[in-house]
Amino acid sequence: MPNSIVLGTGSYAPERILTNADLEKMVATNGEWIVSRTGIMERHVAADHEATSDLAAKAGRKALEFAGVDPQTVDMIVVCTVTGDTPTPSCAAYVQHLLGATNAFCFDLGAACAGSLYGLTVVDQFIRSGMARRALVIGAETLTRFVDWTNRETCVLFGDAAGAILVGATEEEGRGLLATTLRTDGSMTGILGIPGGGSRRPLTEEVLAEKANKIKMRGREVYKVATRLLPEVVADALARAGLAPGDVDHVICHQANQRIIESALDNLGVPREKCWINIDRYGNTSSASMPISLDEASRAGKLRKGDVIAMMAIGAGMTWGGAVLRW
Repeated sequence: MPNSIVLGTGSYAPERILTNADLEKMVATNGEWIVSRTGIMERHVAADHEATSDLAAKAGRKALEFAGVDPQTVDMIVVCTVTGDTPTPSCAAYVQHLLGATNAFCFDLGAACAGSLYGLTVVDQFIRSGMARRALVIGAETLTRFVDWTNRETCVLFGDAAGAILVGATEEEGRGLLATTLRTDGSMTGILGIPGGGSRRPLTEEVLAEKANKIKMRGREVYKVATRLLPEVVADALARAGLAPGDVDHVICHQANQRIIESALDNLGVPREKCWINIDRYGNTSSASMPISLDEASRAGKLRKGDVIAMMAIGAGMTWGGAVLRW
């Protein structure tokens, strides 16, 4: 049975940068407060002409170029997003066309900030079963289009970007994705999400007036849940792989909040310096943040063959997971 290994990575962030100083002119907030509470200094904002598929395709193309792989040899594309171009068709269909990956079957996966980790797990099953040999997992979001710019609790957090992971089959034992643990608790749907705009509350004048089509979050509850659940799920994934926290060489995680990341690492017992941090430059890019971090760490030469990488992410649902990858 083949294993899934990473063949290439890529990422893309829009040119426009919105700094904390810029936000101070837009809403009643303070740059120092934003940094102290979140670790964020700036975030990227998509141009008016850019849709989620545009960001996704640019990240995907970089991953293919990194690996020297022809788009037509890709068997499947999974775009992990909650901000697709249209309700239907899938964002992945647009991406397939933009990449020229004409032989790939495609679909979207919606697991919020944990999307890319879920997507990686899904393509791993296709590769292990022999139904695919090469697959693109792309996390892409244009979250700034769903932010209430008058709400200083949420508008400072989110940014637009995309990250891609090209996964391939190998017969080499002991490498690639070793184990994953996925979790969801639907009783917590109310603490983070976009309550309006779907079938439960279609877009109406009332929904628009309430700004229910924008991101709503109960920050303190999200923090408590994330710091408790992330260490548990990563520890479980490590145990499934026959490893312990001391075996971890690198941590690649969803960049939601600097304090959440540090607390999760401390509770897991992994030194903070082993974690790639870029939240200061991107903010929370949801499903894009984990593959962006993997791409940056890879291109910086930090990841060496045989290194053990622990991955973790949590998002609306609440949906979370941990994974162990041997580079």
